[in-house]
Parts: sequence; C-alpha cells; structure tokens
Amino acid sequence: MSRAPLQIRVGNNAPRFQATGQFLSGTHASPQEVTVTVDEDIGALTWVDGEGETHSWPFPVIREVPDQAGRDIMVLRNYYDPVQRLILPDREITPRLPNRTHRAPVTKRGRLIAWAVAALASVALIIGVLVPRMADQMALLIPTEGERALGETTLGQIRAALDETGLAPVPVCDGAPGLAALSAMTDKLTFHVDLPVELNVVVLDHDMVNAFALPGGYVVLFDGLINAARTPEELAAVMAHEIGHVVSRDPTRHALRSAGSIGVLGLLFGDFAGGAAVLFLTERLINAQYSQAAEETADIFAHELMRLAEIPPSALADMFRRFQELGGDAEGIMAHLSSHPQLRDRIQAAEATEQVQAVSTLLDPAAWNALRAICR
Repeated sequence: MSRAPLQIRVGNNAPRFQATGQFLSGTHASPQEVTVTVDEDIGALTWVDGEGETHSWPFPVIREVPDQAGRDIMVLRNYYDPVQRLILPDREITPRLPNRTHRAPVTKRGRLIAWAVAALASVALIIGVLVPRMADQMALLIPTEGERALGETTLGQIRAALDETGLAPVPVCDGAPGLAALSAMTDKLTFHVDLPVELNVVVLDHDMVNAFALPGGYVVLFDGLINAARTPEELAAVMAHEIGHVVSRDPTRHALRSAGSIGVLGLLFGDFAGGAAVLFLTERLINAQYSQAAEETADIFAHELMRLAEIPPSALADMFRRFQELGGDAEGIMAHLSSHPQLRDRIQAAEATEQVQAVSTLLDPAAWNALRAICR
C-alpha cells in the first residue's frame, strides 16, 4: 500500500483531516485506494470509491479491528457492515473516534437466547434419545467377532487406566489353583444358560471392590471384590448378576452409547478425540452405569440363575449388605441421579425371591482359599 502522510490543518478555526487509505468493499478482490476526509457537518469519515460511490461513516459507528499485527496502521470497520474495511496509514484519527474500541450492541437478544435454548435441546435430544436408540439397534447387528474385539480392546484400556505406577497395566491374576476354582464356579453357574457368546471371566490384581461386564462375554472381577466376599456363594451371586448383563448385551449397548455421546461432545468442544475420550469411556465402563431397568433385570436373572445352580438367592442380598458396609449406597438426591437401584431395595428383592436349599457346597474350603489367593 502506498503510504501518504496524514494532514491535519487548521484553517478558519475548523480542523481538516485528509489521508490516502485503502478501502475493501467486500465485493471486489483487491483494495481500492481512496482519499479519506472528515465531514465536519455530520461528524463522519467520507470517501469516494473507485466506482464513484460516496461512503460516509459517522464517528460513533466506527470500530477498530482488534488483534492487528502492528500498530503502524489502522484497520477500521462499520459495525453495521460485517465485511467492509477501511485501512488508514497511521493512527492520528483516533481522537475523533469515541467508540473505536467499543463492542457492537447485541441486537435481537431474545432470538439469540431462543436459538441457544433450541441448540441445547437438540444436543440433549441427540444424547438422551437418538444415541441410545441407535446404540440398541447397532448392538444387535455387531458380529460376535467384532464384539469380542471391542471387549478385548476395552479390557486393555481399563488395565492401563488403573495402573498407578505408570510402568505396566494392572496384571491379570493367573494362579493355577485359583483359576481352576473360578472355572468350577463359572461352570456351575452357566450349566443351565444358553449364552449368546463364550464367557471369559478375568480377575484383575487390584483392591477395588467391584465387578463389571464388557462387550464380547467378558466378566471382570477385582481381587478386592473376591476378598470382600465371605463365602463362595456371595461371589457367585455377583458373577450371576454380571452374566445377566452379558446375556442382555448391556455392555455393548453401553459402550456404543458412551462412544456416541463422546462423538457428539467432541463435535461441540473438540477435546474428546484423543486421550480424554479413552479415559472418559474407560471410567464409564468401569462404573458400569446401566439404567435402573437393566440393573433390575440383571438382578432378576441372577436370582433365577442361582436357583438353577442350587445357590440361595439370599447370597446376593448378603453381598449387597457388604457393599452397604463399604459405603456403596447413595442417599438423598444422589439416589435419584444414580442409575443403580438402592441397595436396600435390591436386598429386599433378593430375600423375597423363592429360596432354594443348597444341595452341596459350591466350593470346598481348599478351592475357596485357592480362589481368594488367585492373585498371589
């Protein structure tokens, strides 16, 4: 841009401003060189563009475009026009521009609020309704091999996420006597069940008192849960519940719902495409936050499975009491936010189920001790 000096003259007590600048009309690719003057009668900058059209910008509507790379020129705009720009060679005109750094007033505020509310409602509809329905349909279409691969990948992510040293994933417990006892318990529970996928029970060497199911027939037990159980029947009751989730394919639906929600949030915030997404999904799967209906269905399945295996369903109530002792029940408003039913309600349901008399011990003392020592 050719730089012409600004001229401010005083003549007849009336200051006069004139400068050679550049005008970007928004309709032409190249800037037009114009001579800018001040119309003292109306208090405005005026110039004539290359097509002979006169432009007049009153001082109050002129804004300076922020974040300029240098301070040697001025880039001005009219806040009523989003595209036009006026470039002046220096900043001598600034005393005449009272609103130069002011933001343009917000117009149609009610309409903006309405659009914002509509956008939030759309996101809530997608995450709360459309994503779950699509996940339920997709869970029925995923082939067994794909579901198994999803479970294996997720298990690896969980093992890595639970590592507190940062050196290696949480180990899978593989004590041979303990694995034999675990296999005997699993066979006893699944003898009367037609499983949709092959069951694979894994024990992780972690003191968390928890268990959950993953896509592809994985049931994950933690060493902390095994040692919290006082009898083999209590542990079998938890396994029966998780097998119920496997049969209903709840983990696959849950994983797809979480992934879909992460995708929508990623489109909005742009921070869920990498490690944050993995950590978020891993946390959701560890906590296994299914709906209350899914949890109640898994409990009912466990009651029946235990009866078929000649294990008293009251053992599930005993394990729920253990969770209560460990502070695992939500009270007050948190109970309404939790997807799991209240433990006291689940205890009552397990005890109200028709009980059976155990014909034989699920595991003898030696096998039970071996299972409790599976990670040692």
